[in-house]
Amino acid sequence: MTLTELEAAVPALKEYTKNMPEDIRSRCTVRTHAAGSIIHQKNMELGYFGIVAKGENRVINEFENGNVYMIESNKAIDFIGEVTILAGMSRTSVTIEAVTDNVVAYISRKDAERWLASDMNILHLTARHTAFKLYRSSYNNGAKLFYPPSYLLLDYMVKYGRQSGMESSRPPKTITVLRTRQMLQEEIGVNVKTLNRTIRQLKEEGFFSLCKGKITFTREQYGMAMEWLEAAKDK
Repeated sequence: MTLTELEAAVPALKEYTKNMPEDIRSRCTVRTHAAGSIIHQKNMELGYFGIVAKGENRVINEFENGNVYMIESNKAIDFIGEVTILAGMSRTSVTIEAVTDNVVAYISRKDAERWLASDMNILHLTARHTAFKLYRSSYNNGAKLFYPPSYLLLDYMVKYGRQSGMESSRPPKTITVLRTRQMLQEEIGVNVKTLNRTIRQLKEEGFFSLCKGKITFTREQYGMAMEWLEAAKDK
């Protein structure tokens, strides 16, 4: 697939690429990362810049003792390598894993730096995207330290439901959280024993059901979770 073909498939991408210099466009390549694969690894030399046109990925931090901390999840349109480039660093600070298939348009880091220096539009979009990630992280920072596991899991469920259209004019009848227990453990920030105990407890209390081991909830259960969270904030 070429960049032009990708733009035709994802018209919103054109807002990002409309001022890309023709010689850079001619060198652009499109790649698909399968769900579950690593898009880039922490502490690797960054030689490229990517624009994610399709798919969802998650940003994680891996430590030498084997622990994994999930920082955030992102949906297209997203960037790959923008923080490293804007920070003027040579190596990546995080690992990015594809949650669903990711279709990414890649250019070299050298081309990206030249493009960012000459095109205010792409610089603005990249900077705003990076600032939004920082804002979101700062806004939620500390929650995992001070809220109990039940709060963290229900809060995650509500946010997942909101992103999946539960508050739209035509909400789905049910939503299934398409995350493994390992992924939930990393994203919520609790150990697996605590997570499993919390899932059993909240299921018994009627906040959700399990479908093939995955959390599934209705609009009514979504409302129950929101009410519980609001009441918990006042305690």
